[in-house]
Amino acid sequence: MYAGSLIVRAAALAVSLAALPSIGQDFPSKPIRMIVPFPPGGGNDILARTVGQRLTEVIGHQIIVDNRGGAGGALGASLAVNAAPDGYTLFLGSVGNLAQNPVLQAKPTYDPVRDFAPVTLLATSVFLLAVNNSVPAKSVPELIALAKAKPGALNYASAGNGSSLHFAAEIFKNATGTNIVHVPYKGATPAFTDMIAGQVQMILTTMPAALPHVRSGKVRALGTSGRKRAPVLPDVPTIAESVTRFEVLNWQGITAPAKTPAPIVQTMHQKLVASLRMPGMAEALTVQGFDSHGGGPDEFGALIKSEVARYAKIVKIAGIRAE
Repeated sequence: MYAGSLIVRAAALAVSLAALPSIGQDFPSKPIRMIVPFPPGGGNDILARTVGQRLTEVIGHQIIVDNRGGAGGALGASLAVNAAPDGYTLFLGSVGNLAQNPVLQAKPTYDPVRDFAPVTLLATSVFLLAVNNSVPAKSVPELIALAKAKPGALNYASAGNGSSLHFAAEIFKNATGTNIVHVPYKGATPAFTDMIAGQVQMILTTMPAALPHVRSGKVRALGTSGRKRAPVLPDVPTIAESVTRFEVLNWQGITAPAKTPAPIVQTMHQKLVASLRMPGMAEALTVQGFDSHGGGPDEFGALIKSEVARYAKIVKIAGIRAE
């Protein structure tokens, strides 16, 4: 009796193990929704649609970009968290909604580590420090000197309290020991519009959003926030060339709801990497100010954890509070 039962259990286990790879192999068999937690037209949306177009070609099924802006990305994130963990709902996560918002909110509606299954880091991009053309500073050192000579006289625009632009500027202030006044807006577009008009003097914004205005000469680019100069603006120095070890990166990656089967996560990672490696893809992202990546789920998960810890410290240092 016992031997027979053991044989039956062993056979059942063998069947279940054999079936595991087929979960990933059969996936996907229908269109996939990619939730983008911001309105159309911004950097995250541009990235999602660029990747989605290639991913559609790779998997043979439509990638439907679903823009769900609101609450600084928290609305879209909450929708993704509560979606079925079957691989047919993906979430374009970023430093804002996977590292900053959760540590900023007193009662966050989701946990970026517990509630998401990391799939892959898609891209990173640097922030661009730009000033209105009326500002006399022509370089980062000159801007720092100006801010120190007139504490509180300069102001900077952000996409809102607790936005990635707010965090980037506060990190800059902390690293340079300057007093520059924060002027929050309801989004990056009105913030940049007022900076161009001279209502505010400076902004640390995403590269895709800033490039058209820099190229047209409407604003002056002073520095980028990475360790290396941005290929798309090679003549613009890094802030780190003047401020030791300064680095702030914006990043985006694909996650799925927690409990999504590992074979499906791995399959989607492979498909995304294939999309990023398609001819012309790296160049398409570079033109928009992105550096493509494609690291595995574990690597992306480690990045999320480390960034959550980093921004939790920044919230305390800068005294940033949710609106």
